[in-house]
Amino acid sequence: MLSISPTISIPDDEIECSAIRAQGAGGQNVNKVSSAIHLRFDIHASSLPEAYKQRLLDFKDKRISSDGIVVIKAQQFRTQEKNRTDALQRLQALIEEATRVQKTRIPTKASKASKQKRMDSKTRRGQTKALRGKVLD
Repeated sequence: MLSISPTISIPDDEIECSAIRAQGAGGQNVNKVSSAIHLRFDIHASSLPEAYKQRLLDFKDKRISSDGIVVIKAQQFRTQEKNRTDALQRLQALIEEATRVQKTRIPTKASKASKQKRMDSKTRRGQTKALRGKVLD
């Protein structure tokens, strides 16, 4: 059971973990032992609430395919169990991040004083540049 919040959790049968061989350096062991974990989670077939599913599908992340499947590859650690734990934590973090509601931005206007200050600094800068011209005799 992967707990997302106190009220929402994902059963283990909805998360598909398979062991694969890790990439990169590691000597002979890397060619023999399947220590990396390939985690797949189908958003559409999950027991998450519809609002969570929709936010996840709208979330712009390369780990979420166009079919609505989250694919996470964990190969940071040498043991399969640590990689499995890492993959599950990354899935949990992804779901929590996608379901966090962003505060709506309230557009503000620049104050009259700030506009005046900006115009004055532009004028001063222009005068400085004008003084750099050729000196007439």
